[in-house]
Amino acid sequence: MKPLILITNDDGITSKGISFLVDVMKNLGEVVVVAPDSPQSGMGHAITIHDPLKYHESDLFVKDGVKAYQCSGTPADCVKLAKNHLLGRMPDLVVSGVNHGSNSSVSVLYSGTMSAALEAAIEGLPAIGYSVCDYGYDAEFNHTRDFVEEIAKKVLEKGMPKGTALNVNFPKVSDEPIKGLKYCRQADGKWQEEFDERTDPSGRKYLWLTGKYVLFDKGEDTDEWALNNNYGSIVPVKIDLTNHEYLQDLLK
Repeated sequence: MKPLILITNDDGITSKGISFLVDVMKNLGEVVVVAPDSPQSGMGHAITIHDPLKYHESDLFVKDGVKAYQCSGTPADCVKLAKNHLLGRMPDLVVSGVNHGSNSSVSVLYSGTMSAALEAAIEGLPAIGYSVCDYGYDAEFNHTRDFVEEIAKKVLEKGMPKGTALNVNFPKVSDEPIKGLKYCRQADGKWQEEFDERTDPSGRKYLWLTGKYVLFDKGEDTDEWALNNNYGSIVPVKIDLTNHEYLQDLLK
């Protein structure tokens, strides 16, 4: 029996990134898509609890021989819905993306792409979140194809520790090919927010969130270093947020 691969994302079922991921993963197993019906970027690990969750079958990937569903909920909702209601058996792999934009460093906390992968990890399923450092609607992904397939194939063959997902990021396409893959730690950095105050036609003030990423980390073993030096970065992330070192200090 072919391995069952669940694909989801946070850019929505019509995004170019998810079409690319379907095209790669259909070579590795039986693929089912369950994805949001509209963009859900920056939703983090939100779930739908105050509104009904709606879904229906989509014909977007019929030409690929892939069954697909679009859902009114978040990326985490999509994984829950797929595992507990739509799929007839447990998926062998959950892949999320390919995200239009980086999810390296602290962005992993805000990312709907990675929250879908971590929701799968909570369920004990091997999971990978893929992202490319290009926020454009028509972003290019083909330069990552061999790496995306290689990583997924390795996880299918060797498995992963329960409660863990891989956060995989690639630099945007350039004149130089990607040098390779680096196993990394998450870089220490943050988003420095700015609020652009504007006025609507009725004279009411509103704010538009802007800002820039600030990197504090000078290490050469981080995801940010890898991406800035034209490598793909792979960071294993887990759902346990406990600061175990500090916990031991508190227990003394």
